[in-house]
Amino acid sequence: MADASRSDAFVEFERVQKSYDGETLVVKDLNLTLPKGEFLTMLGPSGSGKTTCLMMLAGFETATHGDIRLGGVSINNIPPHKRGIGMVFQNYALFPHMTIAENLSFPLEVRNIGKSEREAKVRRALEMVEMGGFEGRRPAQLSGGQQQRVALARALVFEPELVLMDEPLGALDKQLREKMQFEITRLAHDLGITTVYVTHDQTEALTMSDRVAVFNDGRIQQLAPPDELYEEPQNNFVAQFIGENNTLAGTVTEITGDRALVQLDSGEVIDAKPVNVSQAGERTRVSIRPERVEFKPERLPAGAHMLTAEVQEFIYMGDTFRTRLSVAGNDDFIMKCRNAPGQQRLVPGSTVQIGWMPDDCRALDA
Repeated sequence: MADASRSDAFVEFERVQKSYDGETLVVKDLNLTLPKGEFLTMLGPSGSGKTTCLMMLAGFETATHGDIRLGGVSINNIPPHKRGIGMVFQNYALFPHMTIAENLSFPLEVRNIGKSEREAKVRRALEMVEMGGFEGRRPAQLSGGQQQRVALARALVFEPELVLMDEPLGALDKQLREKMQFEITRLAHDLGITTVYVTHDQTEALTMSDRVAVFNDGRIQQLAPPDELYEEPQNNFVAQFIGENNTLAGTVTEITGDRALVQLDSGEVIDAKPVNVSQAGERTRVSIRPERVEFKPERLPAGAHMLTAEVQEFIYMGDTFRTRLSVAGNDDFIMKCRNAPGQQRLVPGSTVQIGWMPDDCRALDA
């Protein structure tokens, strides 16, 4: 049972490990708590452990070590159909021989809910996902987007407190995917459902989640709200995995309070915020987002270090100008500028001075 200090935790992983072969751990000492009503996304590359965590929570996989609790009760030995959890998969997993109404009615029949109540719940669930009137059709008669809406309605029809989603939008085209992202988030918040969502799509994670757990190598590398994850990555993996990022390799020469001086391998010295470096002499990779790079000195604080950059390529992207620069030995250094009135288009072959606010440049692990 959860102790009083963690009584607000609805979903809990405590020291959870998983191995398929008895030797290699695909999930390593995982600790994670979710309050009721949170939309949490597990984000990471293939093989990082995120889907295994979801499957252990659903009951399709068993933890090798540790405890998984739901509402303070250990569910390690409770079979999937008794956990009261809704599931949405990428491949929809609808029964092809059943009508849409029968597909939605199935989880209600399993729970011994009477016919009239079943019909009312099915109707309400289909209306929630804007699929009212499709009750008599079969899955093969629906588009991919419609099938995904039905799969979502089926996960919601028995009003679960927890819904798990495994890459549910992976098969949809970009426009429909973005529309469904918004609808899933709205439904989850409107209904107060706790949601655990697995994806490898960073944009999806950033736009949908209350918090994001970034997985790599069986561990959570960082767990934070989307803006914090993007603005304040805690290590080099997170900085590289979330959004676009420039890095420059160097050595810390001095740390004073929240300022580090870093001598780049090319010789230049820059200011950075020390994140997971603590002393002079340490190797580091400094991280700076493309939209935080400036080439207009008046936008930078007095005394900010500037670097010389050669323009390699200018790309017009409509709402933004994207410029590829050669900076301190890195030929793929990207600067993004908003297409604002009077914004300058840099010419390939020209030289500019660039810089950034020291707080926007983070000295991370090498």
